[in-house]
Amino acid sequence: MQRVRSSLIGTLGIALALSGCGHETKVTRVDAGVVTDLSGRWNDTDSRMVAEAMVKDALQYPWLGNFEKSNQRQPVVVVGTVLNSSHEHISVQTFITDLERELTNSQKVTFVAGKNERDEVRTERKEQAIYAREETQKAPGKETGADFMMKGTIATILDEADGAKAVFYQVDLQMIDLESNAKVWYGQKKIKKVVEKKRTVF
Repeated sequence: MQRVRSSLIGTLGIALALSGCGHETKVTRVDAGVVTDLSGRWNDTDSRMVAEAMVKDALQYPWLGNFEKSNQRQPVVVVGTVLNSSHEHISVQTFITDLERELTNSQKVTFVAGKNERDEVRTERKEQAIYAREETQKAPGKETGADFMMKGTIATILDEADGAKAVFYQVDLQMIDLESNAKVWYGQKKIKKVVEKKRTVF
């Protein structure tokens, strides 16, 4: 009986010890502007910084002033497709949203909704024609057409050896005249990250 009791106490002790060895999850809230580059992959900081730099560069080129001088108004711009040609899963839509924000807030161009947003708005107008009071309905055929489209690609080159890797990101954007198909601006932004995994020796 004493041997059984000792065995039970020992088993209980081991169980309690194991239960105390679990992993503790710690969450720390930080400011959204703080750089948190944990994995070395493309992140929100890269998206924001590249969008800010490339829109600023685009709006400094002569196409903007030339258009305003010829047409006596701001150009109307839309963001088209940004292709992810990298080896990573990149949230392209987040990058497009960053571009749209920078273009809109610049107050140097008139920014209009992209294809997906236009489809939703057009559906709303069709439903208004059926269900809304006549004096509040928004008529079709009165959209503002874009003069220029910004589009481009995100690509990567990966080099790795002996626990370290270098990731090279290249973002290429173009501003295209929708009437003539002329490329009035071509911008490029490069980011290189080196990620090293330290080995712990016991």
